[in-house]
Parts: sequence; structure tokens; C-alpha cells
Amino acid sequence: MQLKYWRYDLQLTHTWAISRSTGTNIFKVVLLQLADDNGTIGLGESAPIARYNESVDTVMEFCGKVDANKLSFDDVPGSMNYLDTVAPGNMAAKCAFNIALVDGAARKAGQAVYDYLGLGFTEKHHVTSFTIGIDKPDIIRQKVIAAERYPVLKLKLGGPDDKLNLGALREAAPKKAVRVDANEGWTTKEKALEMIEWLAKDGHIQFVEQPMPAATDPKHLIWLKERSPLPLFGDESYHSAKDVAHCAECYHGVNVKLSKTGGISGGYEALQAARKAGLKTMIGCMIETSVLISAAAHLAELCNHLDVDGNILITNDAYLGVTSEKGILSFADAPEKTGLRVRARS
Repeated sequence: MQLKYWRYDLQLTHTWAISRSTGTNIFKVVLLQLADDNGTIGLGESAPIARYNESVDTVMEFCGKVDANKLSFDDVPGSMNYLDTVAPGNMAAKCAFNIALVDGAARKAGQAVYDYLGLGFTEKHHVTSFTIGIDKPDIIRQKVIAAERYPVLKLKLGGPDDKLNLGALREAAPKKAVRVDANEGWTTKEKALEMIEWLAKDGHIQFVEQPMPAATDPKHLIWLKERSPLPLFGDESYHSAKDVAHCAECYHGVNVKLSKTGGISGGYEALQAARKAGLKTMIGCMIETSVLISAAAHLAELCNHLDVDGNILITNDAYLGVTSEKGILSFADAPEKTGLRVRARS
């Protein structure tokens, strides 16, 4: 097996900010390619999350330690077991390898990943939200107007101007469906409940994601869940299937990100575990190219909600894969028939 990996800076259309970070116009990822002796290629991507002490530097360091000859498209589980021996954690780095391995395995099988996993993909059925980051109210208004063609918005809150920001969104889109992501921004259960009760009065908020820090005492999260007039989804609280019991107690649903689960295999397991526990499911993303976004889209059949818009928030996507015209995910025009159904732009 041959391994290539390289850094890539994604250029954002708008400055990006959430409750725990300042604004940026660049998001750094690592792209990866595996190729076997028969010419089969697998593509992968890592979108490391600073919240979990990962960066492009940690990903590059991990990649440099991997012996590619111990990886195989014919044995994805065994290959992942080997990667676990390279270093603990490093889930974003392992995500890139897993996606490439699954891509290659599905290509060898002559199948799209969603068929390789036995899921299928229903065209015209899967709708992604479009995310509006924290910003000044007049900029939020402009962003919402520009996103008119997307039927569902996701608004980042958890800052001092939450009410002004939702107000700005509503000036531009009075009745559009909105999901709120507080990114751990409300630090007490009383504050969280106050904000959620205020949001519920809007009448068009679908749910609230990660209202309080993941490290919050579960008793406070359960208290909030019992009183919340809106469904609550865990994101930073849900990394993998092992977190399912905690989240079933504290939330109504979970947001799965492949960079947290270590790739498609872990994402599949995390979604199945959540569904079995009676939780609503969503698959989310970071700022990503169409490699990672397409990888997530292959799991769409396991999800009640989708937030896979990272590739439409940037101006320099280096790949073609799943599309999201008017927010509807589609592989109808994907450049490849097998694997991730992704190809580099010419």
C-alpha cells in the first residue's frame, strides 16, 4: 500500500465563529490517499477539532508514524486495529484513514459505500441544514438572505448577542425552520432553560444542540431534559457508541461527526447504537471538502436530520462528490459510481 497525505487550507466564504472561538476565514484539513498494488485508490480527509486537542500538526505527525504496508482494503477492521496501536486517540487522523480504507474496499467490491454498508441512498429525501455562524446582526441578516434557497438553517448561539442574532435571522426569514447550536455556550442549567424557553416561543425552532458543556454533571443535564420545551441533541457529549447510555439519559438525540468517531465505520456504529437506544440521530460535519461530506452522506439513511454543509461554506473545494442543491443531498451527478463516489476536480 502506498500512502500520500498533505495539508490543505479551506477558504471560507464568510468569517466563521462559534461560542468558543473567534472568527476565522481559513479552516485547515489534511487530505490523504491510499493506493494498493492493483491500482485501487481510497481517498480520506481529516478535519481536526481543536476542542479535542487535535490539529493538522497532530494529524500529520500521526500519518508519519503509520506503516502503510499494514493497511489493507481487504481488511478494514484489522487495519483500524493496527492504527489503534500507532497512538491512542487521534480520532480525526484515524477518520482520514478509515474513510480511505472504506472507499477502497467499496471500489474493489464495485459498489457505492452506501450499498457496501447495506444502507442504500434515497434520492430527493435527505435535506441538510445550512449553518449561520455567530456574527454581527447585520451580517447574519445578509447571510440568511444569501441562503434563501436552503429550506433549513442552523444558527450558532451561545454568545452575548443571542437574541439580537436570532432577531436578525427572523427579519430575513420569518418562518423558516431553524436548528440552534449553542456549542456548550450556556454554562448553568437555569440559563440554558431560560434560553430554550425563549427559543420555543419562536415556533419554528426544531431542536437545540449541546446547550451546556459536555462535562456538566449529568444530574443537571437530566434536569434540563425533563423541563425543556424543545428536543435537545448532544454533540460534544457524543463521540462514539460508548457514550450512548449517557446521552440516552441526558438528551433526546445525538449529532455524530466522522471526525469524532474515527471515520465511517465508527460513525455507522455510533448511529446504529443511538437508534437502538431510542435517540434521534443527526450526522454533522466540520468545515470540510466533498471527501468528508460525501463520506457522511453515505450514512444518511441512518439519520433523522442532516447537517453536512461544510463543503458549501467554502470557495475552494478540491473535489466533486455529493451535491446539495436547495439543501437536498444527491449522488445523481456524482463523478464516480463506486466507493465514496468522489473525484478530484480537474
